[in-house]
Amino acid sequence: MITKVHTNRDGRILVAVVDSDLLGKVFDEGAIQLDLSSDFYKGDEMTPEETGDLIRNADMVNLVGKAAVDLGIQEQVIDATHVKTVSGIPFAQGSMMRD
Repeated sequence: MITKVHTNRDGRILVAVVDSDLLGKVFDEGAIQLDLSSDFYKGDEMTPEETGDLIRNADMVNLVGKAAVDLGIQEQVIDATHVKTVSGIPFAQGSMMRD
């Protein structure tokens, strides 16, 4: 899976994860679009273990694709009830509340 870490101005970390075979593609369904061709998703190929460490410690996650979403559920950073699909591609976003 392709993983990219973004840090915003206040130091909050967003981790974007996309299944490797989906990177560079665009999926449309009605008014919703998943554009996986932007630099937002162009990160590094990582193992599920490496990506899991990053998403567990992130403030926010953006996950696209079956493997990425399944990992997010497994790592308990997203709830399966929050998964949506566009053209059959699952995706989920979530933010973690930190003390």
